Amino acid sequence: MTLLSSRPPRPVEPGLLSRALEVAGRLANDATDVITATAGRGAHPSTLDSPFDWVTDTDRILERHTRRVLTAEFPGIPVVGHEFGADHGADVAEYRWVVDSVDGTANYVAGVPWCAYSLALVDAAGPVVGVVADPYRAQIYAAARGRGARANGKPIKLVDRCVTAGALVCTELARSGPWPGMGGFIERAAAAHAGVRVLGSAALSIAQVALGHAAAAVLHSYHEWDVAGSVAMAIEAGAVVLDKHGEDAALPTDGLLVAAPGVADEVLGWWQETAG
Repeated sequence: MTLLSSRPPRPVEPGLLSRALEVAGRLANDATDVITATAGRGAHPSTLDSPFDWVTDTDRILERHTRRVLTAEFPGIPVVGHEFGADHGADVAEYRWVVDSVDGTANYVAGVPWCAYSLALVDAAGPVVGVVADPYRAQIYAAARGRGARANGKPIKLVDRCVTAGALVCTELARSGPWPGMGGFIERAAAAHAGVRVLGSAALSIAQVALGHAAAAVLHSYHEWDVAGSVAMAIEAGAVVLDKHGEDAALPTDGLLVAAPGVADEVLGWWQETAG
């Protein structure tokens, strides 16, 4: 049976937690205002390797704003972002900020109401503070190590479930399309009477587990900036976080499973059976 995290919580100075939560929350509110005002209204995408790997003016503007504020408020803590990469020394720093200014940019460009702003403070043990803005639902999700998770200030605590039948499981496409074994995974879930949803935002997929809307989220591959904020939320809400091999890690290097504890083993089995 999969157990809740056995990693001892790494202590963080309380003042840093409080300041990081306050500043990250302020930036998430700023992002909400910008995204809701501009989504689907004349965004200017530039294609990269994939026609759906969008970069927009909004992505760049919000990341620049985030970097300016964080550099002023937390001098010496480097920032790693989707659009502008990593500050010098981010790979060896005690703490680093990771940001994705618009997670689900293709949805944003099209005006599909499913994208997020994700920001997290991370150390060697994983997310310390995480904030995710869900603009279309007017929700700010926030979590800090040892302090729990909240949605618009109201505490979130995951209600465990023991069966996957009738539940939803979220996943996301890989950069090049369906991940190896994805079709088999969907069939395996259907055989267990569970539904799989691919909605276009890794941050919001994981958030659905913490909120109790989905039983699990499986990401065959991911970027740290996409998920660190919502992983903080999921851990504090009581979810299990594992890699493809079932190893306990907050930000694993080989895929990511976030699940209600009672169904983690079952969903992990589907993933292992189909992905090889």
